[in-house]
Amino acid sequence: MDIYNLVSFGGIFVLIGFAWLLSRDKRNMNWKVIIWGVILQIIIALFVFVIPAGAKVFLFLNDVVIKVLESSTAGAKFVFGRLALSPGQSDETGEKSLGFILAFQAFPTIIFFSALISILYFFNIMPLIIRGFAYVFTKLMRVSGAESLVTACNIFVGVEANLTVKPYLSRMTQSELCTILTAGMATVASNVMALYVFSLKDVFPTIAGHLISASLLSAPAALVMSKVIFPESGKPETLGVHVRPYYEKEKSFFEAIINGANAGVKMIVGIVALLIAVLGLVALVDLALSAVGAKVNLVFGIESEWSLKAIFGYIFYPFTLIMGVPPSDAGVISKIIGERTIVTEVVAYKDLATVLEKNLLQHPRSAVIAVYALCGFAHLASMAIFVGGVCALAPERTRDTARVALRALLAAILACLLTACVAGTFFTEGSILLGG
Repeated sequence: MDIYNLVSFGGIFVLIGFAWLLSRDKRNMNWKVIIWGVILQIIIALFVFVIPAGAKVFLFLNDVVIKVLESSTAGAKFVFGRLALSPGQSDETGEKSLGFILAFQAFPTIIFFSALISILYFFNIMPLIIRGFAYVFTKLMRVSGAESLVTACNIFVGVEANLTVKPYLSRMTQSELCTILTAGMATVASNVMALYVFSLKDVFPTIAGHLISASLLSAPAALVMSKVIFPESGKPETLGVHVRPYYEKEKSFFEAIINGANAGVKMIVGIVALLIAVLGLVALVDLALSAVGAKVNLVFGIESEWSLKAIFGYIFYPFTLIMGVPPSDAGVISKIIGERTIVTEVVAYKDLATVLEKNLLQHPRSAVIAVYALCGFAHLASMAIFVGGVCALAPERTRDTARVALRALLAAILACLLTACVAGTFFTEGSILLGG
């Protein structure tokens, strides 16, 4: 371990303290959720980074995910031909790849993984795992069973996790609603995680293992930050009660595959729509900023970059240092983390892959910390999606949900940074999870 591990460890408490400064009720802290949330994160990180057996388990899971991901491309190659070939690959006839094309190479994996998750639900494997995590959160952290269940569910799925507590949404407290939104935005769905693995696996061979680790770490982090930013002032109906997930099970194996695949298609359409709209709007704003910046630079005789990415890079720079990223890499990493808030984590992970491909980072820990910090839907577009999802299930709570939305987004961003701090605390350059 070195000085940067200690910086990351100190960053855990700095981030919690920063969240407290922004808290809605600074005198009403649930210390049980804060203490146990951090302890659970540390236990998970110790298992992953320090205990050899734990690291080997996650390396095994990494290999499994990569193999499954390779299998998932078979259908895409049959449908799209050369368009689905990854850079450097050739088909049976010797035709070479046309280069990386997001729509034809990465997006089809979402359909495959959506179907796979649906199958795991059909055989009651996924509900059993989710109930196990939810039980731990409920018993240790003094939070409601409903919000524990949604948080556990969000480790594996996305906005559809809210369906598991549909009967309780109309009677939830505002703090519970904030936690539900935070958990959704601080974590990522398994099918979308496959997209990140596809983008980074060539330049970061153990990316799948780290993303699995990040998903597990982010769940307790979401509970911690949510309850610090928006403490519970009411009495939740399911406080301390273990809640079973509410969902409609498919009647047959093939129905599970069909519904899962269709859900994947809907998610792809949503992601494509967001990328087209958000990236276009960001380009428009950057055009205006560039015009203004050119005049400012001319007047003051300076050379500075004027764009949303640069602005958010400056905002997240101190947080990047707090997470334990060395100063030599902090400028690059802060821009990538900052842009996630505006242009989604899909673009941010793609930019991280480009940075790694060009060898722009001097320290391996910088890339690892960035992977953990980016592992979440903590951006403006997803806030709209998750708020819309809750309001669709409980229209009578629209006003309350809208009131807590921005606090939930802030809590989700801090939760992702907290997860990165925990990973940075235990990661060393000699870790077998570094890969190469």
